[in-house]
Amino acid sequence: MNILLIGGTGTISSAITRLLLEQKHNLYLLNRGNRKNDFPQGITWLTCDQNDEQAMETCIKNLSFDVVVNFFAFVPAQVERDYRLFYGKTKQYIFISSASAYQKPLSDYIITESTPLSNPFWEYSRNKIACEEFLIKKYRENGFPITIVRPSHTYDERSVPLGVHGTKGSWQVLQRMLEGKPVIIHGDGTSLWTMTHNSDFAKAFVGLLGNIHAIGESVQITSDESLTWNQIYQCIADALGVTLHAVHVSSDFLVECSNYDFKGSLIGDKANSVVFDNTKLKRLVPDFVPTRRFDEAIKETVKYMLSHKECQIQDKEFDVWCDKIIAVLDKAKLDFHRE
Repeated sequence: MNILLIGGTGTISSAITRLLLEQKHNLYLLNRGNRKNDFPQGITWLTCDQNDEQAMETCIKNLSFDVVVNFFAFVPAQVERDYRLFYGKTKQYIFISSASAYQKPLSDYIITESTPLSNPFWEYSRNKIACEEFLIKKYRENGFPITIVRPSHTYDERSVPLGVHGTKGSWQVLQRMLEGKPVIIHGDGTSLWTMTHNSDFAKAFVGLLGNIHAIGESVQITSDESLTWNQIYQCIADALGVTLHAVHVSSDFLVECSNYDFKGSLIGDKANSVVFDNTKLKRLVPDFVPTRRFDEAIKETVKYMLSHKECQIQDKEFDVWCDKIIAVLDKAKLDFHRE
């Protein structure tokens, strides 16, 4: 198949890119070309700014595709642009939405594609919903051949997935663990969450490409494994070979006492218990079986981060904030016991 990936080098998409190359597809990647050296031969690079519609139009001139996938569409204007560019030029257009779009608070912890979409806590999720609504309208009215994919928390070897971290990624939390410092877990750590390795995601995703039964459908792709946040952090500590010193902090307290967007990422997402029902995905891709268990795969991620300095991005501001939050809670405990 002739396949165009807009992006194609991120956490989710990099595994898909490599799998499509292994399967000998005719693969195009449209992006700024900053990671060309990280990928094997066989890609046709279309180098331009994804936010420049005229430049994109020039890059795809005289080309047509079996599948177009956009990994960098976050607001309606971007999918509206894609509709203008690719209507009549592709047999399938796949939009990467988000499982965070499902309604919060949840009425049922088991999530299916029929769970209503509504997230008053996170603008990111509301924008994804708006993108979906535009594309569904174009499918119904004009036959634009869409497939909507909703990932949840997907990770690779370059970043440890966490609930609470700063703007510079996960390394500072790992460093705190290595130094024996306490780390913050939102809530009491017992809510359920689903982590999906990008290699598992890629296997399912590739099965949707060129799949006539996926046209007009919304499909979630996640692992079948459910873990508590306490288990997630314990697996990370075990992979580091250290003792976990966890401090549990109310999600509402974290929202009120920080400048980070915890209202969206926690109240609108990770603070909720979710279990994903992948029945629809397995009907569309019958041979899909997720095989990367978190406690095993996270060891590879931790090993990679420890051996690659470029992954070890310091975040002193977040480190100081963690110490301040923990000190406030410790003082409250002491004050209570003095009374």
